[in-house]
Amino acid sequence: MDDRELEAIRQRKIAQLQKKRNIEKQKKNFKINTNEILNNSFVGRAWEVMKTSSEQFPQETLQLKKLIVKLILEKKIEKINGEQLFLLIRKLGLPIKLNTSIKYLGKGKTKSLSEKFKESMK
Repeated sequence: MDDRELEAIRQRKIAQLQKKRNIEKQKKNFKINTNEILNNSFVGRAWEVMKTSSEQFPQETLQLKKLIVKLILEKKIEKINGEQLFLLIRKLGLPIKLNTSIKYLGKGKTKSLSEKFKESMK
């Protein structure tokens, strides 16, 4: 190999590395922008639902995030609350399970429903 061939190979390698680095930067910027966009549109417990979904179904939730961001940018969605997001995820076929509890407020104290039943059984 002569110097010109080596230089051409070197230039190709540099171009490949720069392209790879640019793609990684774009992915990082997309992640930041995605969270900002979602933060502006999520209302109520939507982040809690999204977090639970991503813990149980990480790949599917990533695709869902991309879809929701796309719909927000196209102005097809303005705000989405936790209940709506939960129903959307369930309709997509992801059986996420949220930790839920029913609280009872009585005599100035908040108790879980199970505690209330235990007290009434005494």
